Amino acid sequence: MEVRGIRGATTVDSNTEQDLKEATVELINKMIEENNIKLEDIAFAQFSTTKDLDCAFPAKFARLECNFVNVPMMSSNEQEVKNSLQMALRILLVVNTDKKQNEIKHQYLKGAKVLRPDIK
Repeated sequence: MEVRGIRGATTVDSNTEQDLKEATVELINKMIEENNIKLEDIAFAQFSTTKDLDCAFPAKFARLECNFVNVPMMSSNEQEVKNSLQMALRILLVVNTDKKQNEIKHQYLKGAKVLRPDIK
């Protein structure tokens, strides 16, 4: 089994716990579903948000809504870059998998699709 990273990003409608929760859960579920990941195969999860999303930690919603109870998680702010995407949530799931690097399906939803136009 190999260790692989799965990237995902989305945008959040507003800086509220409800909107951040919905965006976090939707993105995690899509990443897991598209890559057939079992919860026990997740080594750790890294969350980052743009500084305009300061209502809650995304890891809170992963733990409460996606059962990431035993998954080590960290949250941080994204580096501020002039004219970059705002209201953005990014996730890196590091997983144990038999998939090859080119078989991983990274997920970019909503406004974050502009970050990776090469991924359909």
